[in-house]
Amino acid sequence: MLTEMKALAKQRDMCVLATVDGQKPYCSLMAYVADDNCEEIYMVTLKNSAKYKNLMHNPAVSLLIDTRERFPSSKAKALTVEGVFCKIEKAEKRKQVAAKLLHTHPHLDAFMHHPEADVFCIKISSFLLLNGLEQAHFETI
Repeated sequence: MLTEMKALAKQRDMCVLATVDGQKPYCSLMAYVADDNCEEIYMVTLKNSAKYKNLMHNPAVSLLIDTRERFPSSKAKALTVEGVFCKIEKAEKRKQVAAKLLHTHPHLDAFMHHPEADVFCIKISSFLLLNGLEQAHFETI
């Protein structure tokens, strides 16, 4: 089942990122790419955004990746990914991740070159796959 979960995360390239501002949840639609082993997910945002400020105060996140536009509601899959925000400190890795993001999301080119843009990582800790309306599978990484 873990293989199917990772495959779904790698096939998609948009998700909902949930962060927390104190006691209040905050959701953002995000473009992303996963690493080859699907242990990390990479995104970019501006450092002055609410989501980035939330990530700096509370690194715990949840992502929702789904197939709702591909399948009828009763057959849609929803993958909840739990993880932890991490800054990408090494310049070479940041450069590689930025190139991968731009390859998948060329529309982000100007955004990624903004002086306040920061490419970051979500280290995955678990997956919860809802397959249709009743089947649920949980896996820890």
